[in-house]
Amino acid sequence: MKIYEKSRVKLADAKQVLAGGVASTLRGSMKPTPLYVESASGVIVKDVDGNEYIDYQLAYGPLILGHAHTGFNAKVSEAMAKGITYGLQHDGEIELARRLTEVLPCADKVVLSGSGTEAVMLALRLSRAYTGKSKVVRFHGHYHGWSDSIFTSFPSPDMMQKATSAAANSVPPGTKGQSELSLQDVILLPWNDPEQLESTLREHAGSIAAVITEPVMCNSGCILPEPGYLEKMRELTRELNIVLIFDEVITGFRLSPGGAHGRFGMTPDLVTVGKALGGGIAVSAVGGRKEIFELIDSEQVSHLGTLNGNGVATSAALAVLELLTQNDAAVYGTMEGHAVQLASGIRSLFGKHGMRGVVNQIGPVFHMMFIDEDVVTHFDTFQKRNAARYAKFAELMLEEGVLVRPNGLWYLSTVHEAGHIESTLAAIDRVFARLTEGN
Repeated sequence: MKIYEKSRVKLADAKQVLAGGVASTLRGSMKPTPLYVESASGVIVKDVDGNEYIDYQLAYGPLILGHAHTGFNAKVSEAMAKGITYGLQHDGEIELARRLTEVLPCADKVVLSGSGTEAVMLALRLSRAYTGKSKVVRFHGHYHGWSDSIFTSFPSPDMMQKATSAAANSVPPGTKGQSELSLQDVILLPWNDPEQLESTLREHAGSIAAVITEPVMCNSGCILPEPGYLEKMRELTRELNIVLIFDEVITGFRLSPGGAHGRFGMTPDLVTVGKALGGGIAVSAVGGRKEIFELIDSEQVSHLGTLNGNGVATSAALAVLELLTQNDAAVYGTMEGHAVQLASGIRSLFGKHGMRGVVNQIGPVFHMMFIDEDVVTHFDTFQKRNAARYAKFAELMLEEGVLVRPNGLWYLSTVHEAGHIESTLAAIDRVFARLTEGN
Protein backbone atom coordinates (compact mmCIF):
# COMPACT_ATOMS: atom_id res chain seq x y z
CA MET A 1 0.00 0.00 0.00
CA LYS A 2 1.49 3.30 -1.06
CA ILE A 3 1.67 6.26 1.32
CA TYR A 4 0.64 9.71 0.08
CA GLU A 5 0.90 11.65 3.34
CA LYS A 6 3.39 14.27 2.16
CA SER A 7 1.27 15.00 -0.90
CA ARG A 8 -1.79 15.40 1.33
CA VAL A 9 0.07 17.81 3.61
CA LYS A 10 1.32 19.86 0.68
CA LEU A 11 -2.18 20.04 -0.82
CA ALA A 12 -3.55 21.36 2.49
CA ASP A 13 -0.75 23.91 2.58
CA ALA A 14 -1.39 24.94 -1.04
CA LYS A 15 -5.08 25.51 -0.34
CA GLN A 16 -4.13 28.28 2.08
CA VAL A 17 -2.69 30.42 -0.71
CA LEU A 18 -3.55 28.80 -4.07
CA ALA A 19 -7.18 28.82 -5.15
CA GLY A 20 -8.39 25.23 -5.37
CA GLY A 21 -5.00 24.04 -4.15
CA VAL A 22 -3.88 23.17 -7.70
CA ALA A 23 -2.65 25.30 -10.61
CA SER A 24 -5.23 23.88 -13.03
CA THR A 25 -8.71 22.79 -11.96
CA LEU A 26 -8.32 19.58 -13.97
CA ARG A 27 -5.67 18.24 -11.60
CA GLY A 28 -7.79 18.39 -8.47
CA SER A 29 -9.75 15.23 -9.26
CA MET A 30 -6.89 12.75 -8.76
CA LYS A 31 -7.67 10.11 -6.15
CA PRO A 32 -6.79 9.43 -3.41
CA THR A 33 -5.11 12.86 -3.56
CA PRO A 34 -3.42 15.09 -6.14
CA LEU A 35 0.25 14.11 -6.20
CA TYR A 36 3.23 16.37 -5.62
CA VAL A 37 6.28 15.47 -7.69
CA GLU A 38 9.87 15.41 -6.50
CA SER A 39 11.42 14.54 -9.85
CA ALA A 40 10.79 12.79 -13.16
CA SER A 41 12.97 11.19 -15.81
CA GLY A 42 12.07 9.22 -18.92
CA VAL A 43 8.69 7.62 -18.20
CA ILE A 44 9.15 7.49 -14.42
CA VAL A 45 7.67 10.05 -12.03
CA LYS A 46 8.76 10.11 -8.37
CA ASP A 47 6.47 11.82 -5.86
CA VAL A 48 7.42 13.55 -2.60
CA ASP A 49 6.53 10.40 -0.62
CA GLY A 50 9.11 8.41 -2.61
CA ASN A 51 6.58 6.49 -4.73
CA GLU A 52 7.49 5.88 -8.38
CA TYR A 53 5.10 5.54 -11.31
CA ILE A 54 5.19 4.63 -14.99
CA ASP A 55 3.62 7.72 -16.53
CA TYR A 56 0.88 7.50 -19.18
CA GLN A 57 -0.59 10.89 -18.35
CA LEU A 58 2.47 12.73 -19.69
CA ALA A 59 1.41 16.11 -18.30
CA TYR A 60 -1.93 15.74 -20.14
CA GLY A 61 -0.19 15.26 -23.48
CA PRO A 62 2.84 17.51 -24.05
CA LEU A 63 5.59 15.09 -22.99
CA ILE A 64 5.91 13.10 -26.19
CA LEU A 65 9.65 12.77 -25.47
CA GLY A 66 9.06 11.79 -21.84
CA HIS A 67 10.46 13.64 -18.84
CA ALA A 68 13.83 15.41 -18.74
CA HIS A 69 14.94 14.23 -22.20
CA THR A 70 18.66 15.02 -22.36
CA GLY A 71 18.78 16.13 -25.99
CA PHE A 72 15.70 18.30 -25.56
CA ASN A 73 16.96 19.81 -22.30
CA ALA A 74 20.30 20.67 -23.89
CA LYS A 75 18.62 22.64 -26.67
CA VAL A 76 16.40 24.52 -24.22
CA SER A 77 19.32 25.30 -21.89
CA GLU A 78 21.34 26.61 -24.81
CA ALA A 79 18.49 28.92 -25.76
CA MET A 80 18.04 30.16 -22.18
CA ALA A 81 21.71 31.11 -21.99
CA LYS A 82 21.08 33.60 -24.81
CA GLY A 83 18.10 35.21 -23.08
CA ILE A 84 14.62 33.83 -22.57
CA THR A 85 12.47 36.40 -24.33
CA TYR A 86 13.20 39.73 -25.99
CA GLY A 87 10.00 41.37 -27.15
CA LEU A 88 11.96 41.57 -30.38
CA GLN A 89 12.44 39.22 -33.31
CA HIS A 90 15.01 36.45 -33.58
CA ASP A 91 16.01 33.65 -35.93
CA GLY A 92 14.16 31.01 -33.92
CA GLU A 93 10.81 32.45 -35.00
CA ILE A 94 11.75 32.13 -38.68
CA GLU A 95 13.25 28.67 -38.26
CA LEU A 96 10.24 27.28 -36.41
CA ALA A 97 7.72 28.86 -38.77
CA ARG A 98 9.57 27.46 -41.78
CA ARG A 99 9.81 24.01 -40.20
CA LEU A 100 6.10 23.98 -39.42
CA THR A 101 5.22 24.85 -43.01
CA GLU A 102 7.39 21.92 -44.08
CA VAL A 103 5.79 19.29 -41.82
CA LEU A 104 2.15 20.45 -41.70
CA PRO A 105 0.63 19.71 -45.12
CA CYS A 106 -2.04 22.43 -44.88
CA ALA A 107 0.28 25.22 -43.70
CA ASP A 108 1.40 27.87 -46.18
CA LYS A 109 2.07 30.18 -43.23
CA VAL A 110 1.84 29.96 -39.45
CA VAL A 111 1.49 32.17 -36.41
CA LEU A 112 2.94 31.35 -32.99
CA SER A 113 1.16 31.56 -29.66
CA GLY A 114 1.41 30.17 -26.15
CA SER A 115 -1.36 27.62 -25.61
CA GLY A 116 -3.95 25.55 -27.41
CA THR A 117 -6.70 27.80 -26.09
CA GLU A 118 -4.99 30.86 -27.61
CA ALA A 119 -4.47 29.10 -30.93
CA VAL A 120 -8.17 28.24 -31.15
CA MET A 121 -9.14 31.81 -30.27
CA LEU A 122 -7.03 33.12 -33.15
CA ALA A 123 -8.29 30.50 -35.62
CA LEU A 124 -11.87 31.51 -34.87
CA ARG A 125 -11.06 35.21 -35.16
CA LEU A 126 -9.37 34.66 -38.52
CA SER A 127 -12.33 32.61 -39.75
CA ARG A 128 -14.83 35.31 -38.89
CA ALA A 129 -12.72 38.04 -40.46
CA TYR A 130 -12.08 36.00 -43.60
CA THR A 131 -15.71 35.03 -44.23
CA GLY A 132 -17.48 38.06 -42.81
CA LYS A 133 -19.72 35.65 -40.88
CA SER A 134 -20.02 34.95 -37.15
CA LYS A 135 -21.30 31.50 -36.23
CA VAL A 136 -19.16 28.47 -35.45
CA VAL A 137 -20.14 24.80 -35.66
CA ARG A 138 -18.57 22.55 -33.04
CA PHE A 139 -19.40 19.04 -31.79
CA HIS A 140 -20.55 17.32 -28.62
CA GLY A 141 -17.65 15.93 -26.60
CA HIS A 142 -14.90 17.85 -28.39
CA TYR A 143 -12.67 20.18 -26.40
CA HIS A 144 -11.22 23.38 -27.83
CA GLY A 145 -9.82 25.13 -24.79
CA TRP A 146 -11.45 27.10 -22.02
CA SER A 147 -12.09 30.51 -23.57
CA ASP A 148 -15.62 31.82 -23.04
CA SER A 149 -16.52 31.82 -26.74
CA ILE A 150 -16.01 28.07 -27.27
CA PHE A 151 -15.99 26.31 -23.86
CA THR A 152 -19.15 24.25 -23.56
CA SER A 153 -20.21 21.71 -20.95
CA PHE A 154 -17.63 18.92 -21.03
CA PRO A 155 -18.45 15.44 -19.75
CA SER A 156 -15.33 14.12 -18.07
CA PRO A 157 -14.71 12.89 -14.51
CA ASP A 158 -11.54 15.01 -14.25
CA MET A 159 -13.07 18.19 -15.68
CA MET A 160 -14.33 19.85 -12.55
CA GLN A 161 -16.33 22.57 -14.28
CA LYS A 162 -20.05 21.99 -14.14
CA ALA A 163 -22.46 23.37 -16.67
CA THR A 164 -24.68 26.17 -15.47
CA SER A 165 -28.34 26.24 -16.38
CA ALA A 166 -29.08 27.22 -19.95
CA ALA A 167 -32.19 28.25 -21.75
CA ALA A 168 -33.93 25.69 -23.93
CA ASN A 169 -32.18 25.11 -27.26
CA SER A 170 -29.14 27.12 -26.14
CA VAL A 171 -25.58 25.83 -25.79
CA PRO A 172 -24.70 25.00 -22.15
CA PRO A 173 -21.60 26.83 -20.87
CA GLY A 174 -18.75 24.88 -19.36
CA THR A 175 -18.47 26.85 -16.14
CA LYS A 176 -20.10 29.48 -14.01
CA GLY A 177 -18.91 32.95 -14.86
CA GLN A 178 -19.29 32.69 -18.62
CA SER A 179 -21.38 35.46 -20.10
CA GLU A 180 -24.84 34.38 -21.18
CA LEU A 181 -23.94 35.77 -24.60
CA SER A 182 -20.54 34.09 -24.92
CA LEU A 183 -21.82 31.03 -26.78
CA GLN A 184 -24.60 32.64 -28.82
CA ASP A 185 -22.61 32.13 -32.03
CA VAL A 186 -21.96 28.41 -31.37
CA ILE A 187 -23.98 25.68 -33.10
CA LEU A 188 -23.49 22.36 -31.29
CA LEU A 189 -23.90 19.18 -33.34
CA PRO A 190 -23.35 15.42 -32.91
CA TRP A 191 -20.13 14.19 -34.49
CA ASN A 192 -19.98 11.44 -37.13
CA ASP A 193 -23.47 12.38 -38.37
CA PRO A 194 -22.99 13.53 -41.98
CA GLU A 195 -26.69 14.08 -42.65
CA GLN A 196 -27.18 16.50 -39.77
CA LEU A 197 -23.92 18.24 -40.61
CA GLU A 198 -24.98 18.81 -44.21
CA SER A 199 -28.48 20.00 -43.36
CA THR A 200 -27.16 22.44 -40.78
CA LEU A 201 -24.41 23.84 -42.98
CA ARG A 202 -26.74 24.31 -45.93
CA GLU A 203 -29.46 25.91 -43.83
CA HIS A 204 -27.13 28.35 -42.09
CA ALA A 205 -24.37 28.76 -44.68
CA GLY A 206 -24.91 32.50 -44.82
CA SER A 207 -23.99 32.90 -41.15
CA ILE A 208 -21.46 30.11 -40.42
CA ALA A 209 -17.84 31.26 -40.44
CA ALA A 210 -16.18 28.01 -39.39
CA VAL A 211 -16.51 24.36 -38.51
CA ILE A 212 -14.03 23.34 -35.81
CA THR A 213 -13.40 19.67 -35.10
CA GLU A 214 -10.93 17.30 -33.53
CA PRO A 215 -10.02 15.01 -36.48
CA VAL A 216 -9.98 12.17 -33.96
CA MET A 217 -12.33 12.58 -31.00
CA CYS A 218 -9.51 12.07 -28.50
CA ASN A 219 -11.05 13.79 -25.51
CA SER A 220 -14.18 11.63 -25.56
CA GLY A 221 -13.34 8.06 -26.40
CA CYS A 222 -10.57 8.42 -28.98
CA ILE A 223 -13.32 7.92 -31.56
CA LEU A 224 -12.26 7.83 -35.20
CA PRO A 225 -14.18 9.60 -37.95
CA GLU A 226 -16.49 7.32 -39.89
CA PRO A 227 -15.21 6.58 -43.42
CA GLY A 228 -15.88 9.60 -45.61
CA TYR A 229 -17.06 11.84 -42.76
CA LEU A 230 -14.14 14.29 -42.72
CA GLU A 231 -14.06 14.23 -46.51
CA LYS A 232 -17.74 15.21 -46.56
CA MET A 233 -17.03 17.97 -44.07
CA ARG A 234 -14.23 19.24 -46.29
CA GLU A 235 -16.41 19.13 -49.40
CA LEU A 236 -19.28 21.02 -47.76
CA THR A 237 -17.18 23.72 -46.13
CA ARG A 238 -15.31 24.39 -49.35
CA GLU A 239 -18.57 24.65 -51.32
CA LEU A 240 -20.28 26.94 -48.79
CA ASN A 241 -17.38 29.31 -48.04
CA ILE A 242 -16.92 28.04 -44.49
CA VAL A 243 -13.47 27.78 -42.93
CA LEU A 244 -12.61 24.23 -41.83
CA ILE A 245 -10.48 24.16 -38.67
CA PHE A 246 -8.82 20.98 -37.45
CA ASP A 247 -8.03 21.28 -33.76
CA GLU A 248 -4.88 19.17 -33.56
CA VAL A 249 -3.69 20.33 -30.17
CA ILE A 250 -3.70 16.65 -29.17
CA THR A 251 -3.18 14.85 -32.49
CA GLY A 252 -0.62 17.29 -33.89
CA PHE A 253 2.87 15.66 -34.03
CA ARG A 254 1.42 12.65 -32.21
CA LEU A 255 -0.21 10.67 -35.00
CA SER A 256 2.46 11.63 -37.53
CA PRO A 257 4.83 14.56 -38.15
CA GLY A 258 1.95 16.08 -40.12
CA GLY A 259 -0.61 15.28 -37.43
CA ALA A 260 -3.94 13.66 -38.16
CA HIS A 261 -4.52 15.66 -41.32
CA GLY A 262 -1.17 14.46 -42.64
CA ARG A 263 -1.95 10.88 -41.69
CA PHE A 264 -5.43 11.03 -43.25
CA GLY A 265 -4.43 12.98 -46.36
CA MET A 266 -6.77 15.86 -45.51
CA THR A 267 -6.30 19.59 -46.08
CA PRO A 268 -8.19 21.81 -43.63
CA ASP A 269 -8.08 25.58 -44.07
CA LEU A 270 -6.56 26.08 -40.62
CA VAL A 271 -4.98 23.78 -38.05
CA THR A 272 -4.23 24.46 -34.40
CA VAL A 273 -1.31 22.64 -32.77
CA GLY A 274 0.19 22.63 -29.27
CA LYS A 275 0.88 20.13 -26.48
CA ALA A 276 3.45 17.77 -28.08
CA LEU A 277 4.91 20.64 -30.13
CA GLY A 278 6.63 22.11 -27.07
CA GLY A 279 7.62 18.89 -25.33
CA GLY A 280 6.57 20.46 -22.02
CA ILE A 281 7.33 24.10 -22.84
CA ALA A 282 4.33 26.37 -23.51
CA VAL A 283 4.01 26.94 -27.25
CA SER A 284 1.27 26.58 -29.86
CA ALA A 285 0.62 27.60 -33.43
CA VAL A 286 -2.00 28.07 -36.08
CA GLY A 287 -1.16 27.04 -39.63
CA GLY A 288 -3.09 27.22 -42.85
CA ARG A 289 -3.85 28.97 -46.11
CA LYS A 290 -1.87 32.08 -46.95
CA GLU A 291 -5.04 33.88 -48.10
CA ILE A 292 -6.39 33.73 -44.56
CA PHE A 293 -3.14 34.90 -43.00
CA GLU A 294 -3.10 37.94 -45.27
CA LEU A 295 -5.53 39.36 -42.71
CA ILE A 296 -2.64 39.46 -40.25
CA ASP A 297 -0.15 40.60 -42.89
CA SER A 298 -2.39 43.56 -43.65
CA GLU A 299 -3.02 44.24 -39.92
CA GLN A 300 -6.76 43.78 -40.29
CA VAL A 301 -6.63 41.04 -37.65
CA SER A 302 -4.56 41.57 -34.52
CA HIS A 303 -2.51 38.70 -33.14
CA LEU A 304 -1.10 39.58 -29.74
CA GLY A 305 0.88 37.90 -26.98
CA THR A 306 3.81 39.12 -24.90
CA LEU A 307 5.59 35.76 -24.96
CA ASN A 308 4.66 34.63 -28.49
CA GLY A 309 7.65 33.14 -30.27
CA ASN A 310 10.04 33.53 -27.35
CA GLY A 311 13.46 31.94 -27.64
CA VAL A 312 12.84 29.09 -25.22
CA ALA A 313 9.53 28.12 -26.84
CA THR A 314 10.88 28.15 -30.38
CA SER A 315 14.00 26.21 -29.44
CA ALA A 316 11.87 23.63 -27.60
CA ALA A 317 9.57 23.15 -30.58
CA LEU A 318 12.48 22.89 -33.01
CA ALA A 319 14.12 20.28 -30.77
CA VAL A 320 10.90 18.23 -30.60
CA LEU A 321 10.48 18.30 -34.38
CA GLU A 322 14.12 17.36 -34.93
CA LEU A 323 13.95 14.39 -32.55
CA LEU A 324 10.61 13.14 -33.88
CA THR A 325 11.62 13.27 -37.54
CA GLN A 326 15.04 11.61 -37.26
CA ASN A 327 15.55 8.49 -39.37
CA ASP A 328 12.47 9.18 -41.49
CA ALA A 329 10.34 9.57 -38.36
CA ALA A 330 10.90 5.91 -37.43
CA VAL A 331 9.99 6.62 -33.80
CA TYR A 332 6.31 6.84 -34.78
CA GLY A 333 6.29 3.19 -35.75
CA THR A 334 7.88 2.27 -32.43
CA MET A 335 5.41 4.33 -30.39
CA GLU A 336 2.44 2.93 -32.25
CA GLY A 337 3.74 -0.61 -31.87
CA HIS A 338 3.91 -0.19 -28.10
CA ALA A 339 0.42 1.34 -28.04
CA VAL A 340 -0.98 -1.58 -30.04
CA GLN A 341 0.73 -4.03 -27.65
CA LEU A 342 -0.74 -2.28 -24.63
CA ALA A 343 -4.23 -1.82 -26.08
CA SER A 344 -4.38 -5.44 -27.25
CA GLY A 345 -3.20 -6.63 -23.87
CA ILE A 346 -5.90 -4.66 -22.09
CA ARG A 347 -8.56 -6.13 -24.37
CA SER A 348 -7.29 -9.63 -23.55
CA LEU A 349 -7.41 -8.85 -19.83
CA PHE A 350 -11.01 -7.68 -20.15
CA GLY A 351 -11.80 -11.15 -21.49
CA LYS A 352 -9.70 -12.97 -18.90
CA HIS A 353 -11.56 -11.31 -16.03
CA GLY A 354 -14.98 -11.50 -17.63
CA MET A 355 -15.27 -7.72 -17.81
CA ARG A 356 -16.86 -5.57 -20.51
CA GLY A 357 -14.76 -2.80 -21.93
CA VAL A 358 -13.49 -1.07 -25.05
CA VAL A 359 -10.10 0.32 -26.00
CA ASN A 360 -10.05 2.76 -28.93
CA GLN A 361 -6.48 3.29 -30.13
CA ILE A 362 -4.78 5.20 -32.93
CA GLY A 363 -1.07 5.92 -33.00
CA PRO A 364 0.42 6.35 -29.49
CA VAL A 365 -2.85 7.42 -27.88
CA PHE A 366 -5.89 5.44 -26.77
CA HIS A 367 -9.00 5.66 -24.64
CA MET A 368 -9.93 2.82 -22.28
CA MET A 369 -13.44 2.52 -20.88
CA PHE A 370 -15.67 0.14 -18.92
CA ILE A 371 -18.83 -0.19 -20.98
CA ASP A 372 -21.40 -2.81 -21.96
CA GLU A 373 -20.81 -2.32 -25.68
CA ASP A 374 -18.66 -4.08 -28.24
CA VAL A 375 -17.66 -0.90 -30.08
CA VAL A 376 -17.81 2.83 -29.36
CA THR A 377 -18.01 4.94 -32.50
CA HIS A 378 -20.34 7.76 -31.41
CA PHE A 379 -20.42 10.17 -28.49
CA ASP A 380 -23.87 9.01 -27.34
CA THR A 381 -22.47 5.50 -26.90
CA PHE A 382 -19.38 6.82 -25.12
CA GLN A 383 -21.66 8.52 -22.61
CA LYS A 384 -22.85 5.08 -21.46
CA ARG A 385 -19.42 4.19 -20.04
CA ASN A 386 -18.97 3.57 -16.32
CA ALA A 387 -16.85 6.64 -15.56
CA ALA A 388 -16.90 6.03 -11.81
CA ARG A 389 -15.50 2.52 -12.24
CA TYR A 390 -12.71 3.83 -14.44
CA ALA A 391 -11.85 6.52 -11.88
CA LYS A 392 -11.55 3.76 -9.27
CA PHE A 393 -9.39 1.77 -11.69
CA ALA A 394 -7.08 4.79 -12.06
CA GLU A 395 -6.82 5.09 -8.27
CA LEU A 396 -5.91 1.41 -7.91
CA MET A 397 -3.37 1.69 -10.75
CA LEU A 398 -1.66 4.45 -8.78
CA GLU A 399 -1.14 1.95 -5.95
CA GLU A 400 0.42 -0.39 -8.53
CA GLY A 401 2.88 2.29 -9.64
CA VAL A 402 1.15 3.34 -12.87
CA LEU A 403 -0.04 6.91 -13.43
CA VAL A 404 -3.07 7.27 -15.70
CA ARG A 405 -5.54 10.08 -16.19
CA PRO A 406 -8.90 9.46 -14.45
CA ASN A 407 -10.89 10.03 -17.66
CA GLY A 408 -9.48 7.04 -19.59
CA LEU A 409 -7.15 8.80 -22.06
CA TRP A 410 -3.65 7.28 -22.26
CA TYR A 411 -0.55 8.69 -23.98
CA LEU A 412 2.67 6.91 -24.90
CA SER A 413 6.00 8.62 -25.48
CA THR A 414 9.15 7.94 -27.45
CA VAL A 415 10.78 6.53 -24.31
CA HIS A 416 8.19 3.96 -23.30
CA GLU A 417 9.69 0.53 -23.86
CA ALA A 418 8.42 -3.03 -24.07
CA GLY A 419 9.33 -3.63 -20.43
CA HIS A 420 7.12 -0.76 -19.33
CA ILE A 421 4.24 -2.23 -21.32
CA GLU A 422 4.71 -5.67 -19.76
CA SER A 423 4.85 -4.21 -16.24
CA THR A 424 1.74 -2.14 -16.92
CA LEU A 425 -0.24 -5.12 -18.18
CA ALA A 426 0.76 -7.10 -15.10
CA ALA A 427 -0.48 -4.21 -12.94
CA ILE A 428 -3.77 -4.07 -14.85
CA ASP A 429 -4.20 -7.82 -14.36
CA ARG A 430 -3.91 -7.35 -10.59
CA VAL A 431 -6.22 -4.33 -10.54
CA PHE A 432 -8.86 -6.11 -12.61
CA ALA A 433 -8.76 -8.95 -10.11
CA ARG A 434 -9.36 -6.48 -7.28
CA LEU A 435 -12.21 -4.81 -9.16
CA THR A 436 -13.83 -8.18 -9.79
CA GLU A 437 -13.50 -9.09 -6.11
CA GLY A 438 -14.97 -5.72 -5.18
CA ASN A 439 -18.04 -6.42 -7.28
